Amino acid sequence: MSRVLIVGAGLTGSLCACLLRRELPNKANIVVWDKSRGGRMSTSRSPNDPSCTVDLGAQYISATPYYARIHSSFYEELLAQDILKPLVAPVEGMMLKEEGIVNYVTPHGVSSIVKHYLKESGAEVLYDRHVTHIHRKDAGWEVCHKGGAPERFDIVVLTMPVPQILQLQGDVESCEYISTLSQTHIHTLWP
Repeated sequence: MSRVLIVGAGLTGSLCACLLRRELPNKANIVVWDKSRGGRMSTSRSPNDPSCTVDLGAQYISATPYYARIHSSFYEELLAQDILKPLVAPVEGMMLKEEGIVNYVTPHGVSSIVKHYLKESGAEVLYDRHVTHIHRKDAGWEVCHKGGAPERFDIVVLTMPVPQILQLQGDVESCEYISTLSQTHIHTLWP
């Protein structure tokens, strides 16, 4: 069974872990590391009142007709799980750039999307794992993080902003570029 590390527990990393699990149900041991507590789609809760929340990333999600069509299964899944709901209130100052855009809100906070995909992935998720070095070792990769011993993986997927990728030491330049999602680049390190 291949040991796969996904660096970044935000939306891209959590969805990547979920999709890998769905495509390779019994062929990958998936581990997710994040340098803090997740990505830019986070929800903060008041220490005095857990029902008082604020989304620090996106406050709502917009789906163009094109994206709604090609990603319909994701929207349907999140709607069925009560993670997304259509935004029915007007947003002051919102300018529609395209007809047919549907906006959604997250009743339990925007981080509920990330939590959903991480749960579905069944991945081992470890926070406070700030990756510093990645080295090619034999047929795999050795990954170092601040304050811990290096670990070995067969495949490493980087789902973090490019400036953070450029700060990594080691053999990162030999990675294979896969895709771009907004300002996050996904890099996969194959042996």
